[in-house]
Amino acid sequence: MNISNYKAYISAETMMGPNSARILAELFDKYPISFVPDDIILDLGCGTGLTSLIIAKETGAKVFANDLWVSAEENGKRFAEWGVREQITPVCEDANNLHFPKEQFRALISIDSYHYFAGSKGFFQEKILPFMKDNGVVLIGIPGIKDEYADCSKSLLSDWLGEDAHMFKSPEYWKELIGSSDRIELVKTWEMECFSKAWDDWLTTNNKYALSDRKYFETIIKPYTCFVGIYIKLKEAL
Repeated sequence: MNISNYKAYISAETMMGPNSARILAELFDKYPISFVPDDIILDLGCGTGLTSLIIAKETGAKVFANDLWVSAEENGKRFAEWGVREQITPVCEDANNLHFPKEQFRALISIDSYHYFAGSKGFFQEKILPFMKDNGVVLIGIPGIKDEYADCSKSLLSDWLGEDAHMFKSPEYWKELIGSSDRIELVKTWEMECFSKAWDDWLTTNNKYALSDRKYFETIIKPYTCFVGIYIKLKEAL
């Protein structure tokens, strides 16, 4: 994936944290997936829809762009302006209470959002897996804490994140949280390589949240945190 193709869409207005386009690019490059136009992908926690746009352009598949914080109307207007309104359906629902047909999605992609709602054991099996097709894939890229500091997120990150510090978990712990199922073939987690560039893109904007993050980057964010990549491959139907 060539991130420069989306330079015009990446801005302080469309980013809601470290550059989601870079995180998505690493996932696509590490685990390339082939799609057909009839495939349907769920972009869970899509924010302003930047990732949804890229997913649609890169795969040619239909995309459901779901976010709880950004309204479907707002994202729908943006998709229309970007010329992808026919390919992307905006949705505004809680990830704990999704209303989609069962086994609808060929893939689920979640960038910089899964940690907000999925930090309990059983979540994937109960809230996500029922909507996935057999032989489907899940790609997730989220902020986390490095494996060597796995049990220290509250003590190390609280000055920066406050009560949200507990959401940052290590790659190994996320693998445990995903857990197992008779429908899951493979789960892989890793520390992503795009950390520095994604953060650099964010910290150079004038977004008020980026300005706040700058104060903690060298002392907390850079030494202790990472982006956690998660790849889940589902089994083919028996």
